[in-house]
Amino acid sequence: MAEHRTAPADTRDSDNWIRLRTLVFLRWWAIMGQISALIVAQRLYNLELEVGLCYVAIGAAVITNLIAGFVFPENKRLTESATRLVVLFDMLQLALMLYLTGGLHNPFSILIVGPVTVSASALSSRSTVFLGVMAILIVTVLIPFHLPLRTAEGFLLRVPQIFLFGNWVAIVIAVIFLGVYSRWIVSEMRAMDEALQATQMALAREQKLTDLGGVVAAAAHELGTPLATIKLTSSELAEELADNDDLREDALLIREQADRCRDILKSMGRAGKDDLHLRKAPLSAVVEEAADPHIDRGKLMHFEHGPAEDSTAFQPEIYRRPEVIHGLRNLVQNAVDFARANVWVESLWSDDEITVRIMDDGRGYPTHLLGRIGDPLMRRRGGGRDPRRPEYEGMGLGLFIAKTLLERSGADLSFANGTESFRNNLDRAQRTGAFVEVRWPRRVIAADTPESRAPLGENQPIKA
Repeated sequence: MAEHRTAPADTRDSDNWIRLRTLVFLRWWAIMGQISALIVAQRLYNLELEVGLCYVAIGAAVITNLIAGFVFPENKRLTESATRLVVLFDMLQLALMLYLTGGLHNPFSILIVGPVTVSASALSSRSTVFLGVMAILIVTVLIPFHLPLRTAEGFLLRVPQIFLFGNWVAIVIAVIFLGVYSRWIVSEMRAMDEALQATQMALAREQKLTDLGGVVAAAAHELGTPLATIKLTSSELAEELADNDDLREDALLIREQADRCRDILKSMGRAGKDDLHLRKAPLSAVVEEAADPHIDRGKLMHFEHGPAEDSTAFQPEIYRRPEVIHGLRNLVQNAVDFARANVWVESLWSDDEITVRIMDDGRGYPTHLLGRIGDPLMRRRGGGRDPRRPEYEGMGLGLFIAKTLLERSGADLSFANGTESFRNNLDRAQRTGAFVEVRWPRRVIAADTPESRAPLGENQPIKA
């Protein structure tokens, strides 16, 4: 399957991600928290605060919430830049509240980390860096510039300078760490979501092709009888019109066109007929069917089928599931893309297990990436752009789709390099490239059992 080029998450400025109502709701909670903190500080701890200015700052948040609630519809979604401005406003409003209530001497100063975490979870990296830098600048400015906390008796509430510096360092580290951590997790979740969507599309496409083939086969079967009738009738007319050359030629033309229609339907329905009537097929046939689109791509394909060593089990018939065929096809495509000249496809079976191996004589996987093979949006086998495949962007989506589909069918996949797997095997010394092994428990994928292959025995008379 061709690799899909997806737009990075950081370039989606035109997308509407977050509902305005969500941010308004969160801001109401922040407003209630700020009011509660002011009341407790005054009534319980008797702190002398600039209450009027504090309520002006809170009032600004209330007014913006009311405007947002009454002017815009409830289902309004914000663009990247609009969301960034809303989060920046919340950050500046919080900075003003901290300025009026002791700066970094206020234990609530850690809340400045919140907007950065929200940005890392919902906005682009550019917006997250901008808001993170703003948060660090704000806490840095609040060290020397703030209104002190004072009790009703006139005492100043200050923390020692070493703790003040430690508080600043802790906030800076929290901004950086939580921003990077949240951004990393969200990016991986988005990449996985996009890759899973591509997997579903690939499987749906394969299923549609299978269904279409069945429809074509059914049409070919149903049209076979009328076409045969047309051919028979036209042949009889041609014999009866032997003395009229013009009409005889017309009858022969009808017969030729009926033959042509039959051949067209036969060629169209060949694949569909297999899907319609052969829901299962021998393992070797399914493997070769999966590899068939890549046989004529300039690389020599070697097929090897047989029982596993020390096994006398018969070749299994397996269900021709679209996910199995499409997954194996992607693995074969990957091998053909990077092979120098040869690709080997093996199928082995025993009483308990079915194995398919795909190998090539290319450069193999980079050793440091072997543990990540099959992750979505991963870099390709080697560094840089491959001149043999210049259009390949190396996003790893094809391998991810293959791995996901095959694991869904019950398989276990392992990836290695032939230089490691066949180092002491002279017969396989040429298989130096990538090595993929797919294993199924036989009971999971096999469509037959030894009992199903047993002789049927003598025909029994029908009893009334």
